[in-house]
Amino acid sequence: MRLPILLTALLLTTAPALPQVQGPFTIQETGQRFASLQDAVSAIGDRRATIRIAPGRYGECAVQEAGEIAFVSEVPGKAVFDQAICEGKATLVLRGRGASVDGIVFMRTFVQDGNGAGIRLETGNLTVSNAMFIDGQCGILTASDPRGTLTVERSTFAGLGKDPTGNGAHSIYVGAYGRLRVFQSRFERGTGGHYVKTRAPQVEIIDNSFDDSQGMHTNYSIDLSNGASGRIAGNSFEQGPNKDNYSTMISVAPEGPKNSSAGLVIEGNKAWLHPRFDHRTTFVGNWSRDSVTVRGNDLAEGIAPIARR
Repeated sequence: MRLPILLTALLLTTAPALPQVQGPFTIQETGQRFASLQDAVSAIGDRRATIRIAPGRYGECAVQEAGEIAFVSEVPGKAVFDQAICEGKATLVLRGRGASVDGIVFMRTFVQDGNGAGIRLETGNLTVSNAMFIDGQCGILTASDPRGTLTVERSTFAGLGKDPTGNGAHSIYVGAYGRLRVFQSRFERGTGGHYVKTRAPQVEIIDNSFDDSQGMHTNYSIDLSNGASGRIAGNSFEQGPNKDNYSTMISVAPEGPKNSSAGLVIEGNKAWLHPRFDHRTTFVGNWSRDSVTVRGNDLAEGIAPIARR
């Protein structure tokens, strides 16, 4: 028996819709939503797109193999990745053409080899904005890409440097990347290593705060491991009382001068000593063969401007 046309139409219009995939990770350009961050990254493939991340605490991690991806917290500071590690490396392992990260919090990034990171950058350019890296080993750790640039702005690095191997993790550790740029960011409460360690031949480190007052077993505030040209300016430094290495605040080529430092200018910074710091120290220690320009810095008593090492 054939159903009347009106009844058939009514059944069709009231039939339940197919379930829609729901999840906290949304590709902005298509509206697709995913329960897994990795699924969202894989869906983008070699394209350029933005993943918007809903507020929440996640154990998710992801590996980007291609494309250009922006990872953006819908509410800055409310997308928190806690103990999330891929490939035994980091919460985000980035080896696509490029990436950006905005407003995301990375916490407790620990791995057995001591180099767990919020972000492991392996190739391509990366811009990190309004992010927090808290109570882990490394904040950002890179491989080598001489054509690449890492830019960090308005971000916080706190409680980093814990390394059970004793080799030393660092808040930011840049390998042989082409350029490092760090602006208006805060480094504090280090638990080992350096606050910024870089092998990049070009640096801009401007208007940042290096607060070592609560640091433990820390070393240099800025370590230009193989020398660099560029500018370090407008930063503030407090040398803390509980350091493993208290001799120098900014080091130039302590591991050998592979890069020229002839164009390095360190100017307009302010540095002082914690009241319980009971040593003399040097603002800039120069191991390179180049003459570094150090000028116009406001240094407290007990801080020598520069010393040849």
